[in-house]
Amino acid sequence: MNPPPLILDFAAAADAGPRLAGGKGHQLGRLARYGLPVPDGFVLTTAAFAQAASLDLEALVAGALRARGWEATPLAVRSSAPMEDSRRASFAGIHHSALNVVGSAAVAAAVRAVWDSLAAPQAVAYRARLGIDEAAMAVVVMPMVPAVAAGVAFSCDPASGRDDRVVVNAVAGLADALVSGRVSGEEIVLEADPISEDYAVVRRSGAPAGLADARAVELAELVRETAFTLDYGAPWADIEWVWDGERFHLVQARPVTARPWHTYPALAGQPALWSNGNTRDAVPHVMNASDWAMSRRLVNLLLEPGWRLAGYPLLPGVQRAALFSGRLYLNAALLQWEGYDAVGIAPAAMNRLLGGHHPEIAVPPAGPRERAARAWRMLRYLARAGGRRRLGRRQVTAAHAACAAWRAENLAALDDDALARRYFALGLHSRRQNGLLFLQGSGGGSLSVLLDLIERYLPGEAHALAAALMAGGEPSVTARQGYELQALATAAAGEPAAAALLHAGRADWQGLPDDSPFRRRFAAFVDRYGHRGIYETYARNPRWREDPAYLLRRIADLMDNDPAALAARQETARQAARARLADGLPWWARRLAGALAKAATVECNDREAARSAFIAYGEVGRYLLLEIGRRLAARGCLARAEQAFHLLPPEVAAALAGRLAGDALRHRVADRERLCAEWEANPAPDVIHEGAAAPAAAPAAVAAADGVWRGTAVGAGRAAGAARVVRHPEEGGGLAAGEILVAPSTDPAWTPLFLQAGGLVMETGGYLSHGAIVAREFGIPAVVNLPGILAALADGETVEVDGGSGVVRRLPA
Repeated sequence: MNPPPLILDFAAAADAGPRLAGGKGHQLGRLARYGLPVPDGFVLTTAAFAQAASLDLEALVAGALRARGWEATPLAVRSSAPMEDSRRASFAGIHHSALNVVGSAAVAAAVRAVWDSLAAPQAVAYRARLGIDEAAMAVVVMPMVPAVAAGVAFSCDPASGRDDRVVVNAVAGLADALVSGRVSGEEIVLEADPISEDYAVVRRSGAPAGLADARAVELAELVRETAFTLDYGAPWADIEWVWDGERFHLVQARPVTARPWHTYPALAGQPALWSNGNTRDAVPHVMNASDWAMSRRLVNLLLEPGWRLAGYPLLPGVQRAALFSGRLYLNAALLQWEGYDAVGIAPAAMNRLLGGHHPEIAVPPAGPRERAARAWRMLRYLARAGGRRRLGRRQVTAAHAACAAWRAENLAALDDDALARRYFALGLHSRRQNGLLFLQGSGGGSLSVLLDLIERYLPGEAHALAAALMAGGEPSVTARQGYELQALATAAAGEPAAAALLHAGRADWQGLPDDSPFRRRFAAFVDRYGHRGIYETYARNPRWREDPAYLLRRIADLMDNDPAALAARQETARQAARARLADGLPWWARRLAGALAKAATVECNDREAARSAFIAYGEVGRYLLLEIGRRLAARGCLARAEQAFHLLPPEVAAALAGRLAGDALRHRVADRERLCAEWEANPAPDVIHEGAAAPAAAPAAVAAADGVWRGTAVGAGRAAGAARVVRHPEEGGGLAAGEILVAPSTDPAWTPLFLQAGGLVMETGGYLSHGAIVAREFGIPAVVNLPGILAALADGETVEVDGGSGVVRRLPA
């Protein structure tokens, strides 16, 4: 085995890792490998430090300087301990560094001074406080950059935690006095537009450092690009920079070690509760860079319009979504507080709507003034929501028309600049659809009031009765898609050629005769719903327009299904619910409940329609990214076109314009592919408290001795049958009519299976999740929010699903 090297260039330092190159050396190596503007340099490794007693250090340094022609070049000699510049410890100002060092003897002396600083009292105390036992040191050596201005920039606000801001600290000349704290310099705060994400200077203070607003914006964009490139899931970095009068240079980058939680004053002292109980329903897998870049701010745009319509003063800069282990989480504490403070939704009620097993936040009791303000906001919301819904429905129609036109465009005919502009314009256009955003993110108002009304008179029965009242009403686009699949199956059963094709598992439906009724009807179905697909939120996943084989398999499964049984089940659920309400509610409450059920159905249908429209935009985005990927692959910048889904938007523009070298792009993508594979291989916790993984409550699906699980009832009625554990919709072919579908989560691709299932059990979900909405429409007994039940139930076991009480019970064989 070869001994570890004593000197590494930055490219090798990136591969060597922090144990050999130290934290600073490793990070600078990564920046250089990713094509970011880093000066040249080399690292004296921890192996050189380990051999310090026997090493001819000056000869080693002299050879390194001579090889680079740096014998008379002023150099920076900087510490790079293994834990330095890490997420756990910054070691800022702890170890020795030297600037403007010239000649091998002076450099060697500076290196020894860095080594000696490991034993300095402040370094010993710092390591002890953080529990770091290892004492080793690498050293970074790099040329000084002639500085017109220099400083430190944060990709978030280090004081408040706002990550829609970049904070720049700058001084004229070198930044050593700023970094050491001897001067404060100028502070420049920039804020990103919530829709375009373009930066603008919002505040300056302190002695001017000579950076004009346009230059500060350029720096902010570089800082954010750097932070996302290093870690797109946690893009919060502390970056040292130098401006030489023509361009910026990065001389250090490290994670922000302590970012405050930017939240409402009422939540101060309470933990941030990050939950994937809701998001895991439609987004259960790891999000790659392009998906997260689109979703990160979109979540805010979805969740804010309803509160704004009500006149609630939202806290600027709040971030409601985060990525942990590559998965999408929502800040349940923020959502609970906003619902409670805006219109009085109790935290427990908000949790039931969301799903998941996070705890309730502590809230102060509402006084007369707060209750009056909340009532006024509710009235204001109700008065204005109708107009916003009508706008949203118009935007649904417009979205499908626009996407049809864009799909027809020959993307290969666009030049690179036009292709990049089209890609960015699509994202900007979709984020500006205020009506669509409102429909998608504000679909629980009437449902919440309905649940509260029923609960007041019939405690414990609200969810089941509301589900029954809403069964079989005006179908959502997703339910309509299921009904049309069933109709296609019925048509195919009466057409021998189509039936033979489907039973044989063949996908060549276009080979049927031109006059085939099934062929015509299926072509129309694909035209309407071809933008959808399995786990369609991910741009990387194919659409049914590209590959309809899954649809054909589901149609084959449905050929023996009885659609009349579904209609009968829906009617039975509705009648039973009305009879129960007649016994338990006064006449005026019954009438109000009926009106609220209709309104809740409309809102849920609007939510599904808006989702379909956003997925249509996503299909166009997918095709644009694939065309971008094909071009970059043809130039050797990517190994295959599909790797474009690992690119961040600034990288798309830079790569197409030739500003980002192919080897740098390949390194970025390769590292992200490895990271996503690691994330996918490791399960993510249900709840994360302030970034530290910890269960918020005992898992609800740990089997009790009596084999009973209690979750959230979302579909009325009761059903018993064999449990069919299905982990992916492609496995649905084994589901027989009347069996109990046990699934991890359900996006719209699962809907055809609902038509066959006798009951539904889900690990995830709440009352507003996709599975809950469609289960209510189909009148399926359904219980959700049972984490771990897939592992607890064996395939084929007999179980009972009680949609009235939210109980799943194992029965004797």
